[in-house]
Amino acid sequence: MKKSLLYFTVALVFYSCNRKTEQKVIYNKNIFDSLERVLITENKVTPELLWKFARITEFDVSPNGEYVVYTVKRFSVTHNKGFSDLFLTNIVNKKTFKLTSFAGNEYNPLWRPDGKKIGFISDESGEPQIWEINIDGTQPIMISKIKGGINSFKYSPKGNFILYTKDVKVKKSIVDIYPDLPLAKVYIADDLMYRHWDRWEDGAYSHIFIAERKGDSLINDIDIMKDEPYDAPLSPYFEMSEINWSPDEKYVAYTCKKLEGKNYTISTNSDIYLYNLTTKETINISADNHGYDRYPVFSNDASKIAWMRMLTPSYESDKMNIVVYDINSKTIKNYTDSFDLNAYNYIWSNDNKKIYFITEIRGTKQVYSINLENKFIKAVTNGIHDINEIVKGGNTIIASITSMKRATELFKINIEDGSLTQITNINNKIYEKVKMGEVKERWVTTTDKKKMLVWYIYPPDFDSTKKYPAILYCQGGPQSMVSQFFSFRWNFQIMAANGYIVIAPNRRGVPGFGYEWVRQISGDYAGQNMLDYLTAIDDACTLPYIDKERLACVGASYGGFSVFWLAGNHNKRFKAFIAHCGMFNLESQYASTDETFFTNFDFGGPFWDKNNKIAQRTYQNSPHKFVDKWDTPILIISGENDFRIPYTESIQAFNCARLRDVPAKLLIFPDETHFVLKPQNSILWQREFFAWLDIWLKK
Repeated sequence: MKKSLLYFTVALVFYSCNRKTEQKVIYNKNIFDSLERVLITENKVTPELLWKFARITEFDVSPNGEYVVYTVKRFSVTHNKGFSDLFLTNIVNKKTFKLTSFAGNEYNPLWRPDGKKIGFISDESGEPQIWEINIDGTQPIMISKIKGGINSFKYSPKGNFILYTKDVKVKKSIVDIYPDLPLAKVYIADDLMYRHWDRWEDGAYSHIFIAERKGDSLINDIDIMKDEPYDAPLSPYFEMSEINWSPDEKYVAYTCKKLEGKNYTISTNSDIYLYNLTTKETINISADNHGYDRYPVFSNDASKIAWMRMLTPSYESDKMNIVVYDINSKTIKNYTDSFDLNAYNYIWSNDNKKIYFITEIRGTKQVYSINLENKFIKAVTNGIHDINEIVKGGNTIIASITSMKRATELFKINIEDGSLTQITNINNKIYEKVKMGEVKERWVTTTDKKKMLVWYIYPPDFDSTKKYPAILYCQGGPQSMVSQFFSFRWNFQIMAANGYIVIAPNRRGVPGFGYEWVRQISGDYAGQNMLDYLTAIDDACTLPYIDKERLACVGASYGGFSVFWLAGNHNKRFKAFIAHCGMFNLESQYASTDETFFTNFDFGGPFWDKNNKIAQRTYQNSPHKFVDKWDTPILIISGENDFRIPYTESIQAFNCARLRDVPAKLLIFPDETHFVLKPQNSILWQREFFAWLDIWLKK
């Protein structure tokens, strides 16, 4: 299931920076030196090769628009660890050099407002603190000494203040309640949301602090959320884009969901709060809406705030609108109400007359613009790629871009004609030696006479005169588009490199094809989208190079649910299934997941509501209801720390398969969550994945 997970690609940044998930550890980077001399022994993508890719995770553009600083994360499979350094590239001549070489990790890079230094977080001292360094890499200095370290930070626009977030203990822990039992281990709950995503409630919350800047020190720190049992930024992703300064340094706008217990778990009602640095007062400026309000961004003249709004309460995948709040008149205007696609990750033009934003459209992600005078929206970029983030410095806009053939790189966008100029190429040594499979689109007609985009990924050196086994890929979410993402686990190129043609349909329920297309799936999990899957694979079987006797079906999260459901309803189309962290028994899923607003909306309601026809239809079509028809080998995988779809769903499915004598295999990763992110675990995952397919499709 998608938690605004905003999408599988967020997993990498989440793993790198999330303060609740990864304990900071000091690494000796000498053990990683060999990684910079990438040795390629095969000319195709392998599980081991995926971990040799360097990964750009964060970036910022200098105030004059001449430079970009970015975080590069690398991994050691041997040591099962990763580390991050900062790099600096001149946008004009593309000259690049490594900015930091600390013993620990450096991340959260930001240009100081005067453009003379770059700030970042490093755990060099043993805990995460703010550092600054000259743009030539000299004179690094630690400017914060916050007890316990910090999670993230932002400069104020004039440089007079620094905002940072850190965990604050608000509620008592078990040790506080029972100080004479320090070795006791227990979780105690008397209300809901006692665990979220991958962590149990511990009484600590991410709070926003504002400190004055005095030379190379921070003074007069203020917790603007003192004693509040809420997270800002929101759990579980803690995105700093949910907090922003006003250009005049008078205000801080931030996202927060000020609810607790049952009210928290059944609601998406987050709001935008405006903190006044002078009066020390906080007001809610989005109280009129009961769905998500997130990601506030001030106009350059500090008179307005844009943010992302979802209008439907408790629907986490509702259409993302851009609304603008006038600080003086206290009025809100929706600028994308007539736009049938999502609008997010936005920046103001220098003259405040336009807003540039990203949208999902027909299996890609592009930059669009809104004219604020007449609400006219037009495309700025096009192409077979995903533009995942845009950042502006001066007159320069830099974007992070991926495709199914290329991992993240940074590009400069010409805002006038939409042309893209690549400015980084951190994995060129790999691309020079490794052949990637071709990616092509195919449009098929669905059972209700609509057109559906299906991506095909072909093996390198594809020969149309031969027959190939094929994999039907079922997307997670469910409201996540099959876009031009480059995953480091669900990687289409490694599937193609193993001799499989990948068939990846944008079935009903994904964004990028209009609101009606994405909204249809809620309350109809076993309906039209399953017909879309079968349409995609049946259409593929009409192609002369697809071997219809050697078909597999794979997927994770909602894709795992799809695999479980199709296992009982595929009419012998497939020879093998692979389901990762899928929902198997929708009644137990409803009763055990962390965010009940999702199941309330997408399932239609609780299973005990016998008068709710939508909910009852959902539960009557739960995958476990069709186990009596399971007859095909299935590999089932899950992470023990997955609280979104608990691993017990996978255990139920495996047990049922074996009790019915269906060939099955179970992989449970004790130290993984909804994603498998540790290098050696991931490689093992890949090896088991392809070993299973090879047994049943290549024999």
